[in-house]
Amino acid sequence: MKIKIMRQLAFIAGIAVGSSALATELIYEPTNPNFGGNPLNGTFLLQNAQSQDDHDDPDSPADLYQQPSALDRFTDSLETRLLNQLLTDVGDGNSGELVTDDFIVQIVDNDGVLTVLITDRSTGDKSEIVVSGLNPTN
Repeated sequence: MKIKIMRQLAFIAGIAVGSSALATELIYEPTNPNFGGNPLNGTFLLQNAQSQDDHDDPDSPADLYQQPSALDRFTDSLETRLLNQLLTDVGDGNSGELVTDDFIVQIVDNDGVLTVLITDRSTGDKSEIVVSGLNPTN
């Protein structure tokens, strides 16, 4: 029985000595790319942080945006169409004017010099855009 115990102790000692030869040095490698980690971890870490974030920003621009009503969208579309038609008429050599709730747009073509006068109806401010070098016959 003594021999059996000695064999078992010798076997355990052999395993302990042999396993120490397989150990290696520990190497630290950061996970976060900001601190030298792999750049491919950035998206993963950002998604984890965003999924855990339960803070609601009260000044978020998404909360401040209000979707325009159907009437506002129709009005914008109609104004765009009328302004497009006015510019098409000027291209044909005609002058024109577009009056909306907010602006008055006057377009005049004087022998190749296109003048666009925009008047803000609420403040009375005027902006003038002059484009020269246009030839109405081309």
